[in-house]
Amino acid sequence: MGALAGIYAVRMLGLFLLFPVLALYGRGLPGATPLLTGLAVGAYGLTQAALQIPFGTLSDRLGRKPVIAAGLVLYAAGSVLGSTATGIWGMIVARMVQGAGAVSGPVTALLADLTRAGIRTRAMALIGISIGASFIVSLIAAPLLAAAIGVPGIFLVMAGLAVLSLVLLYGVVPPPPPPAGRAAGGGLAAALRADLMPYYLGILALSAVLSATFVGVPYALHDALGLAMSDHWQTYLGVFLASIPPTVALVFWTERSSVPDRVMRIAIALLAISLGAIGFVYGRYWPLCGALAAFFTAFNYLEARLPARLSQAAQPAVRGAALSVFATAQFLGSFGGATAAGWLSGGRMGLMGVFGAASLLTLGWLLLYRARPA
Repeated sequence: MGALAGIYAVRMLGLFLLFPVLALYGRGLPGATPLLTGLAVGAYGLTQAALQIPFGTLSDRLGRKPVIAAGLVLYAAGSVLGSTATGIWGMIVARMVQGAGAVSGPVTALLADLTRAGIRTRAMALIGISIGASFIVSLIAAPLLAAAIGVPGIFLVMAGLAVLSLVLLYGVVPPPPPPAGRAAGGGLAAALRADLMPYYLGILALSAVLSATFVGVPYALHDALGLAMSDHWQTYLGVFLASIPPTVALVFWTERSSVPDRVMRIAIALLAISLGAIGFVYGRYWPLCGALAAFFTAFNYLEARLPARLSQAAQPAVRGAALSVFATAQFLGSFGGATAAGWLSGGRMGLMGVFGAASLLTLGWLLLYRARPA
């Protein structure tokens, strides 16, 4: 289980590790514009979104390990391309190749193949912990690594981690049972029920505002507040630690509440308010930190709650397909949010436009969730 969690964590580092530094680095590349810089940040999510379901289907037919290995090779190749990119378009291509190995679904499926039903929840929780650890490590390590070895060096580190994952996959992870084919009553069409749509659209919105935030916040810290990129990790670590106690409080409230969806609506509202606040206070350090702490509180809770709620709402026969659609929406949101933020940051409204649009998107999600089918 630990080896598979490590492989999954490497995949998520492709999304998270470059968030705090790539926007600032990318705008200095030849040919860069605000729109193309945002596209470079989000291009990983585009190919992830396009290929999640095909990779999952192939893993059912060809076996889990060969498909996961192919995805890791693509990830490593994209990382090497990123380390050698000399212009913004080269960086965009590298990020798309990185994302082409969309193996989140096959890794999760392999974990399910190798675990008994009685410990499967514990195993899935380990995957969740690996995602959270990837996010925390990226916030702290990315600015420090960028100062020490540069963004090209970060890409080479990511390529090395992909090679390590291949070693773990074939040297540590036991062989899975042979592919069993599609479960009766499942399939993609059955996962597209109306009552599941709010969860797909919810993760799309959540991923979009996260990507937009990490296009806008590095600009705010560097340009508006004059902080060197190598010092950004201190701000990220501080606000993330400050967000942990209220996040835990929201989780306990959910578990004890007779109306747990009310807690989710409150978290979505908090996310919208914090994004709007960032748009007004990004030029003042401590108010910005307070708004970011509120953002991370809501984000951390919702990132954990959405897949848990989806797994409860989806029937067991379509749970795998539903989680594949969920992952597709997640990465599509990452691509769209980063690209839109890059375009908005170069317009008349600047960073206020970025965070204002993110806040409005979150308000739309809140209205949709309130109106969802019972």
